[in-house]
Amino acid sequence: MELYITAAIIFIGIFLFIKDYFSIDTTSILIMALFIVSGVLSPEEGFSGFNHPATITLGCMFVVSAAIFKSGIIDSFSDKIIRIAKINYVFALMIFCFSAALFSAFINDTAVVAILIPMALLVCRETGINPSRLLIPISFSALFGGTCTLIGTSTNILVSGIAKKSGLEPFNMFEFTLPALCLLAIGLTYLIMVGPWLLPKRAGAHESGLTKEAQNYLAEVVLGKDSTDVDHAIVQSKLVSQYGAQILSIKRNHHRMYEINGDTILRAEDSMKILIDPQHLSQLMDKGGYTLIGDKTNLLESENKKDNKDEKTIYEVMIPYGSPLAERSLRQLNFRNIYYASVLALRHRKEIITQDFSNVVLKEGDMLLLYAAQKDIQALTSRKLMVVLSNYQAKKINYKKAIPALLITLGVVLSAALNLTSILISAMVGSLLLVTTSILKPKEAYDAIEWKVIFMMAGVLSMGKALEKTGGSELISQFIFEQIGDLNPSIILSLVFLITFLSTNILSSKAAAALMAPIVISLAGALQLSEKPFLIGVMFACSLTFMTPVSYPTNTMVYGAGNYKFNDFLKFGTPLNFIIWIAASFIIPVFFPFEV
Repeated sequence: MELYITAAIIFIGIFLFIKDYFSIDTTSILIMALFIVSGVLSPEEGFSGFNHPATITLGCMFVVSAAIFKSGIIDSFSDKIIRIAKINYVFALMIFCFSAALFSAFINDTAVVAILIPMALLVCRETGINPSRLLIPISFSALFGGTCTLIGTSTNILVSGIAKKSGLEPFNMFEFTLPALCLLAIGLTYLIMVGPWLLPKRAGAHESGLTKEAQNYLAEVVLGKDSTDVDHAIVQSKLVSQYGAQILSIKRNHHRMYEINGDTILRAEDSMKILIDPQHLSQLMDKGGYTLIGDKTNLLESENKKDNKDEKTIYEVMIPYGSPLAERSLRQLNFRNIYYASVLALRHRKEIITQDFSNVVLKEGDMLLLYAAQKDIQALTSRKLMVVLSNYQAKKINYKKAIPALLITLGVVLSAALNLTSILISAMVGSLLLVTTSILKPKEAYDAIEWKVIFMMAGVLSMGKALEKTGGSELISQFIFEQIGDLNPSIILSLVFLITFLSTNILSSKAAAALMAPIVISLAGALQLSEKPFLIGVMFACSLTFMTPVSYPTNTMVYGAGNYKFNDFLKFGTPLNFIIWIAASFIIPVFFPFEV
């Protein structure tokens, strides 16, 4: 009976993952709760994902990655990367692909892509390269780089942790680096040789509508002495209540006021920057009481030229993976009052919204056009709420923190690579050293952890645990064995890889790994073959997913910034996925034989 309940809960989970009714972490925790409530797992077993070695290791690695980024080590390479990338498109493609792959082998891939996107957009603005020709390759290269080491991606850590829990030897830091480098070489060759032919030549979101569309809604008006809105609160004014304008700032007696709210009183001759529908603006001018001044294009350009930290200007920003702003609307966030920034326009998936977006639920990868002061933008980015895509400025390297952070990170990697201790212990000690040496403050360490990923990991681990406990993994592996047990092991590995990467394009990579890892361990036992080639196949298949913008967080991040369409990923990513599938089927057994 428990097996049927387990199957039903897993199918419910798959349905929720596909339909995207809830965020991935919420769905994962819901699945865990269903297993506990139904009695399939005890509370201790259900919550064991939170103290699983993979979950703890991942949390510690988030802290280590944060120290590297905060110190400015990666930013120190930005000038060299940008200088080489400006030579021509091919050089830009190569330098960004190699940089993404290299950094992602040791640092959180979503963070790497978040820092490379603004750099790539800067190069695109100054060279005329279409962002759509660079951003997908950056995302795909980061995925390839993540497969090269144990700490390169959370999926590797998860599969290794499941193997250890099943009584197998966990993977070493560089144990599967050689086959991963072979796939990386194939992938980079495809990106550099085929990319120029298949990637779309499409302007970035900032050029194709977001800023341009907002320009049509931005205006500056002066309140006349005879207007009925004089001496009325903003919320009661016809400008807001009847014409739906959003007041961005008020200039009164040569002083610009930005800190305004619904209770602010309007005075005669106030000069206001507003966001308003062009049709409503025309009606406002016809009714009288307001005078339109200036030119909209010049107004937008003048805003972008300001560099005073207290003056407000226009920024293009993106909601990164793991941002607390995701899954909430601007109204729920009380965005303007809390973050002191006004939203001028929103690119929500493919749709550009310039009016009535306060109730739109923000998603990771969404782009916003903000009217804000530099200090408030810095506050948003420092808390990892947003990534600035425009006005890119590299952080200055802090050598007092950079050198110790780099040494501690090297210590974490080498101690695990040389088998001096496990990656769990080295990552834990490394993160504690970063805090105790004041390279990171305790709050910065807590903020560095992507709790969404941690909860998702803990939740999906319950699926694997339930399959093992109820005998589901053995039953599935036995069924597979009966169907294909007589086939060549390489063909079986190939089928495992195919099923896994197709599942990852529907589910999350962590959910696919949590489901497939126990199954392939049981399958390898039934076939009397080594588990390692099958587990590595699952690792690679879960990470190397290119077919859709939602198959991996980095794909979602470049989707809006590159102004891509869903079909762009299918067109460019599907051939690469099948090339890697075939290549992995031959390459993995070369380095990891099937014989026990």
